[in-house]
Amino acid sequence: QVQLVESGGGLVQPGGSLRLSCAASGFTFSSYWMYWVRQAPGKGLEWVSAINTGGGSTYYADSVKGRFTISRDNAKNTLYLQMNSLKPEDTGLYYCARDRVAGRFTSRYDYWGQGTQVTVSS
Repeated sequence: QVQLVESGGGLVQPGGSLRLSCAASGFTFSSYWMYWVRQAPGKGLEWVSAINTGGGSTYYADSVKGRFTISRDNAKNTLYLQMNSLKPEDTGLYYCARDRVAGRFTSRYDYWGQGTQVTVSS
């Protein structure tokens, strides 16, 4: 079965950094575009970042551009999100997700992880 397990969240001060990880199993990780999405308290899901199968193309929401970096290690079946210069508005539950179609960027997800909580204090 497909499984995505996020980790690395925590409580940080504004301006601090965190590195999130997503361990993937049950599918050919290197064949899929991957995404990070988040949900702030009382808000809906917000797309954060995307990465292609090989890791050479990355995309970011304007709200995080220049501060966050998405990457992947296909040999380890792991997706990462390096978050720097964190702001209180970055607070939320962060999920990694798999694209619906192998090798394609459809912007549609078919599997998510359980999420990891990021809290940026003010």
